[in-house]
Amino acid sequence: MLLLRVKNYTMSILAAPYFALFLIIAIGFMIGRIKIKGISLDISAVIFVALLFGHFGIIIPADFQNVGLVLFVFTIGLQAGPGFFQSFRLNGAALVAVAVVLVILAAFTTILTAWIFNIEFDMAVGLFTGALTSTPGLAAAIDVTGSPMTSIGYGIAYPFGVIGVILFVRLLPRIINIGIDHAEEDIRKQLLTIYPEVQSSHFIVENENISGKTIGELKIRSMTGASISRVMSGGTAVTPNPCTKFHTGDLIRAVGTPEALEKVRYLVGSTTDQQIPLGENYEVHSILVTNRKIVNKTIGELNLFSNYNATITRIRRSGIDIVPSDSSHIHFGDKLLVACDKENMKTVAKILGNQEKRLSDTDMLPIAAGIVLGVLAGRMELSFQEDISFSFGLAGGVLIVALILGNLGRTGPIIWSMSAAANQLLRQIGLLFFLSAVGTHAGSHLAETLQDHGLQLFLAGMLITLLPMLIAAFVAHYIMKTNLLSLFGAITGAMTSTPGLAVIDPMTDSNAPQIAYATVYPVAMVLLIIFVQILAAL
Repeated sequence: MLLLRVKNYTMSILAAPYFALFLIIAIGFMIGRIKIKGISLDISAVIFVALLFGHFGIIIPADFQNVGLVLFVFTIGLQAGPGFFQSFRLNGAALVAVAVVLVILAAFTTILTAWIFNIEFDMAVGLFTGALTSTPGLAAAIDVTGSPMTSIGYGIAYPFGVIGVILFVRLLPRIINIGIDHAEEDIRKQLLTIYPEVQSSHFIVENENISGKTIGELKIRSMTGASISRVMSGGTAVTPNPCTKFHTGDLIRAVGTPEALEKVRYLVGSTTDQQIPLGENYEVHSILVTNRKIVNKTIGELNLFSNYNATITRIRRSGIDIVPSDSSHIHFGDKLLVACDKENMKTVAKILGNQEKRLSDTDMLPIAAGIVLGVLAGRMELSFQEDISFSFGLAGGVLIVALILGNLGRTGPIIWSMSAAANQLLRQIGLLFFLSAVGTHAGSHLAETLQDHGLQLFLAGMLITLLPMLIAAFVAHYIMKTNLLSLFGAITGAMTSTPGLAVIDPMTDSNAPQIAYATVYPVAMVLLIIFVQILAAL
């Protein structure tokens, strides 16, 4: 009797979705930390635990999946937004090419498997959308075919579509024999070509043509791209201002990229190892931008140089040093290296904010408002012809809106950003909810679909999932020389696999996978809809 009560109690508490959700997460984390020969499942263990729970009838409601999805995708979009559009201009064509190759290969693999295994095309279209885990694709396929076989095909291919992408991205570094550390270093070098390393040098004024002229007259920042942070004239170090004059023999300190410093050398004179000592009233401080009123303003609009003799010598943003110019926009959370006299430094710090607590505060209004806009955008339908319509869906709509808002930074009084710690916390909560719900739903149908429809259809779905990824990865790596981290994002984006991206997230501190995913995802969605129409017509 006691055993029966314990069993009934256990089943009743497992029937509570919130308990089952956190139990899956806890067990997943415990299993994920187990290492065998240096390999661990890490956060991806959560989905495998969820599959097992789903197989035994414990299902996490779809609401948790949707909440997790929007939190995960929105935080990714906000973080990737500032670098997305520049990355798209630089690498967009190559990343989109990966998506095009993968989706075309998936369509041809679908045709091939349908012919080999003698599968009806209504079923094959479902296998195609399930293997690429595309719910919007399924909706388009059902609309075109009008056949229940399409949904069955989707249900057969979807579980391995989820698991297959996760396993593939976990194994990809070993398949192509490239380490994550090596890929991160390549990304760092690539970033240096966009944001060259900021350096400082001292110069002796030797050019007689500039002797007696002021910094304002010479327009050194606009001419060279470098900032003059100190000047020593007649043995006295001073904080420069637009009226500071250069004289032959003066010593100046300039900050900028190697190219900018070379222009200063050409304009001013030769470099020297002699250093300008800091004067008693001179300070250099790193100041945090937390004043929401100045976000998105340019350095020129702040006018710190003219008003307070304060020179911003570099901007530290997302781990990157950026050379400032008068047209550089200030972002919330930037760290500005400011050279100024003591008297004005407190005023400058107050103007910029410099309050660490404000950075850690999380304003929920932008998060909630942004997600609402994303959901609405995802529900909008675009019609190309009478019988072809397209919508970005929940994930696509939220992602696109988050990218735009993250790039804008600020709209009126609303700051579309959050601290790195808050972003990481919300992102991980979102992906854990999402993986748990997706896993239980996939697990509930896995054994049934295999039993009812046979191993043959399941193998066809596996081929449609794995073969295009494998070929696209080899083409991207060996022919297009795509960086591994960008390849992660391109593969998961082309497969429209948010769980796949979720597994990559803890593998690296780089934003490259998220940016590549965001670049590829909308293109892959459109291609999937198009190929659904083509396959259904065969």
